[in-house]
Amino acid sequence: MEKIYTRPSTITKDATTGFCPGCMHSTVCKLVAEVIEELGIADKTACVWGVGCCILGNAYTTFDSLGAPHGRACAVASGYKRSNPDEFVFTYQGDGDLASIGIAETIYAANRGENFSVVFINNSTYGMTGGQMAPTTLVGQKATTAPFGRKPEEHGYPVHVCELLATLKAPHYLERVTCIDAPNVIKTKAAIKKAFQNQLDGKGFSLVEIMSNCPTNWGLSPLETREYMKENTLKEFPLGVYRDNG
Repeated sequence: MEKIYTRPSTITKDATTGFCPGCMHSTVCKLVAEVIEELGIADKTACVWGVGCCILGNAYTTFDSLGAPHGRACAVASGYKRSNPDEFVFTYQGDGDLASIGIAETIYAANRGENFSVVFINNSTYGMTGGQMAPTTLVGQKATTAPFGRKPEEHGYPVHVCELLATLKAPHYLERVTCIDAPNVIKTKAAIKKAFQNQLDGKGFSLVEIMSNCPTNWGLSPLETREYMKENTLKEFPLGVYRDNG
């Protein structure tokens, strides 16, 4: 019998995922592990995990990990990469970590053109801490800290990270993707691989924003979250390439 797929060596074989059923975090973690194995860089890779659901990925991967205070992953990655220029460094962060408390670290790492890669999971909520309103929560979307829905006059508008960073000169590659279905999972893997290859080629800062769901805090089934994303999330956050300098 021909083997057509096997678990990547960069995924631990004993751990059971702690991600909620239907959450796209588990898919993205798997894609990241596959790309690292395919590029043959597992022995020189270090991930700086953001605070939140992201950090669960540390338990399921075999490459080196660094922890960072909430929002400071891009700052930690900047220091690590500058100190170890031959190592491969990437951050794995959620929207509460990257786009809220860590927005300054993100912007300035991008503005300096730091040669590392960012995997950014945007699920429009604070997933681990109870579903509070995040910088990326949609207008009208309910949260534990906005029970009547986000109101622009009170809370402001959702923050669009790819569009924001695209106003800077230094970032090399910015793309927004999703794992909502199989064709888009393939596109997401290609985007991650491109961002990682850019770093290996010394091209500078790359960020892949991955639109995700949060069945638990949205109060919807996994299938219902897919429909919500099609009807709402992906209209507010259009998929596409926002910067690609080749």
